[in-house]
Amino acid sequence: MTHLIPLLVVLVYLLALFAVTWWARRLNDKGDGGSVGYLLAGRGLPTVVVAAMLAGLAVGGASTIGVAERAYSVGISAGWYNAAWAAGAMIMGLFAAKRYRRWELTTLPELFERHYGVGGRLLGVLGQLIIQMVITSLQYVAGGAILSSLMPEVFSFHAGMAATAVVFVGITLIGGFWAAGLTNVVNVIVIYFGIILGAVLTVGKLGGISGLQAGLPTEHPGFDLDAVGTGLILAWFIVMITMSHSTQSVIQVGFAAKDEKTAGRGYLLGAAIIAPVGFISALLGMAATVLYPGIVPAEALPKVVLGLPPLAAGIILAGLWAADVSTASALLLGSATLVTNDLIRRFGPWEISASRDQLLCRVTVAVLSIITFALALTVTGILKMLLVALTLTTSYTLLVLMTMLAPKLCRRGSAVWTLGATKLALVFWLLAPEELKVFPHPVYFLWLVSLVAFFVVAIFDRRGILEEE
Repeated sequence: MTHLIPLLVVLVYLLALFAVTWWARRLNDKGDGGSVGYLLAGRGLPTVVVAAMLAGLAVGGASTIGVAERAYSVGISAGWYNAAWAAGAMIMGLFAAKRYRRWELTTLPELFERHYGVGGRLLGVLGQLIIQMVITSLQYVAGGAILSSLMPEVFSFHAGMAATAVVFVGITLIGGFWAAGLTNVVNVIVIYFGIILGAVLTVGKLGGISGLQAGLPTEHPGFDLDAVGTGLILAWFIVMITMSHSTQSVIQVGFAAKDEKTAGRGYLLGAAIIAPVGFISALLGMAATVLYPGIVPAEALPKVVLGLPPLAAGIILAGLWAADVSTASALLLGSATLVTNDLIRRFGPWEISASRDQLLCRVTVAVLSIITFALALTVTGILKMLLVALTLTTSYTLLVLMTMLAPKLCRRGSAVWTLGATKLALVFWLLAPEELKVFPHPVYFLWLVSLVAFFVVAIFDRRGILEEE
């Protein structure tokens, strides 16, 4: 009975999501009614929906439960994880989003074929799919952990994973990008309401910020903003700024914007929404240090939530789960876009009508959801695996920036060699013994390899890049 009220709150939240999703279906038929309508919302997203879609991508299980887990030991400095995400979105909004939208792209590998040939596109698709599918699989794991931790009488871990899959796959299949965007408006509201309510009630129980600080163990870093370590904070910023310029699900939000100005404003507003979430989640992790000393850090946020009144716990649970669902929908659509646009429609020997194009997209989403769910059953170490996967974006970001800013340094072979070298470098990092890993995080190593590969090609390959017609 103690879980009845939280379960009812979550069910109301789910009904709201599917009501919005069903209403959004009609919007997919605008424009050509085909893949652009389904996968890019007919390139018609307004600023608020662009911002909500971006915030939904950023604020997932790692940004809430993962940050609280780390804050249990290192304090408020764990919140820099989300600040780094916000910095990436802000820089994207200021410098790159408008140009991406102007290019009328559907995927990043499409840009590579325009300038570097088919080989660049194929290698680009391979890396992007690895990144997207790994991160998507982590959302099943995070969703299962949230539901099983906070409602163990209702959900086992695998049942929680399955429930999470049904929700975000259902939203994606029914409503496409419009549904993902509009449901993320709901998700962002629920996320903020949930975590702010949790922070106010929990910190209030301790007598406010001063009471929280006084209750922390003497060895706990508390409100020291550098406690997690300057090297790791810098690595977070490098990873997130890199990722925001070159991960399909993130830049696809800009591709779907109504126009260039909408894209730029949407990323800037999204950055403002993303930035505070990590520090609020960190407060909850610090409160768990005072209220529940000696627990496994991963239990920090669940313990805090379970200690609150049932209605408040239900709202916070819905907010945490919303964070996970919002991230997963956009990721799944990003992967489906890569498969349909860069593989099936690009290399298939057939012409596809608009109606069959949407059917193809939906079938692709369904197949990818099965593959990523199977992958999720083997996943351990969510945050570590997430950050390692995102380091692959270094070569993509370098190629995009050089194509934009210094095309005379780009060569026909730049994409194939830079992308290939970076993938091999990540494999080396994962297999190498610890004594050979001289960098504090793989992102430093992969950036070095990407830069060396790019400039070596610039010296020895004298063929210029292909010019757009």
